[in-house]
Amino acid sequence: MSIRTERTTGTDLPPPAPTTSAARLRGRESPTWLRFTRMSAAMVVQRAATLYAAKVRRDPVADLFTGSRLDPYDRYEQLRAAEAGDPLPKSSLGLRYTTNHAFTQQILTSRAFGAVPGHDRDGWFDGDIDLSLLQLNPPDHTRLRRIVTPAFGRGRMIRYENRIRETVDRLLDAVPADEPWDLMSRFSASLPIAVIVDLLGIEDYDEPTFLRYGAAIGGALDGVRSPRHAAEMIRTQQDLRRIFEELFARRAKDPREDVISGLVAARDEHRIAPEDMVGLCALLLLAGFETTVNLIGNAVLCLLRNPQQWQALVADPALAAGAVEETLRYLSPVQLTSRFALERTELGGVTFEPGEAVIPFLAAANRDPKVFERPLEFDITRPNAAEHLAFSGGAHYCLGAPLARLEGRIALQALVQRFPTLHIAGPTERRRGMTLYGAKHLVVSA
Repeated sequence: MSIRTERTTGTDLPPPAPTTSAARLRGRESPTWLRFTRMSAAMVVQRAATLYAAKVRRDPVADLFTGSRLDPYDRYEQLRAAEAGDPLPKSSLGLRYTTNHAFTQQILTSRAFGAVPGHDRDGWFDGDIDLSLLQLNPPDHTRLRRIVTPAFGRGRMIRYENRIRETVDRLLDAVPADEPWDLMSRFSASLPIAVIVDLLGIEDYDEPTFLRYGAAIGGALDGVRSPRHAAEMIRTQQDLRRIFEELFARRAKDPREDVISGLVAARDEHRIAPEDMVGLCALLLLAGFETTVNLIGNAVLCLLRNPQQWQALVADPALAAGAVEETLRYLSPVQLTSRFALERTELGGVTFEPGEAVIPFLAAANRDPKVFERPLEFDITRPNAAEHLAFSGGAHYCLGAPLARLEGRIALQALVQRFPTLHIAGPTERRRGMTLYGAKHLVVSA
């Protein structure tokens, strides 16, 4: 990543780079035991509130989270039916929600809503779990995003394509041709990890360890599940800090064409504070493979469960791009997000007060019958599949969307060309969690 640097001399020094809020920095610098205690206590409170709302109050949103291993799509339709007479209803958990495509799109793109409450609410987040861009509003979000955006531009995608094809070929060369194999562990996970570590500039990595990092951080999107999960989160953050800080030092001496080198240059130009760099890298790592792992796995699962669609793709691999978009719509890798009103605002006849939360169920919005005909059918030739909201929208539109689409398209084309008779050869198991949706195992055979 080439970044021009303008040198200053004498006393003409640039001002210090903007940094995260003091509350976030305090959380990061807290002793390990204190962070563990806070995370575990938050887990207990969250679990108790959710169980009470689900079991006692019969709250449908809370019920979704307590049954996070179950398929949520039937429940989304129940929520949609209930919303017919009560737009943007309020859960007993104290937040509003929507399955409506139009409302979801408005919430995601409106400047009246942010990823976290307004700047006067610093204490809302104590920094124990740092998800960088996911927990920032403009202008901080805009400033950090602008630094890494060039790595995901059209020109970069053209350069990555050959690398992705080489990785796909290498992985598929290694799978058995005459016995069942797990698509998730042998292919769907390995491909995105190899691509994102190359993009970042991580030369040596251990795939099982990085998968564990992704599971720990990705699982935290729903909240910490247990004291063991809290301990794993802390270890993951400590390990990633060590890995990235070593890389920062290396790239300062030996810059290359990778994201890490670009961040080091931005730091030296006082466009990013050192304390923001690790969190940003960790987010890029997580977003770079966790969602794409699920995208590829979900696409193959949908295609194989709909044999006519698989055969259509075998006959015409150019349909792979459409298959990717339809998978994002039909079985969204990211099921939901959250937003907070930054000011008093009205939507759908409902008034949101500052700080009030709303959950747009992205996966449900992507099956809204007002937008998609036959929404419960999987159709890789659907003309408007790309109107899905799987990559969010507005300022927080997924930075890595072009890369995920590219990886998904190349992966599907290679699979149908190499294994035209591929089929499911064992039971499938969904991963635990609500925010991220994907198979834990998908055993296939040619």
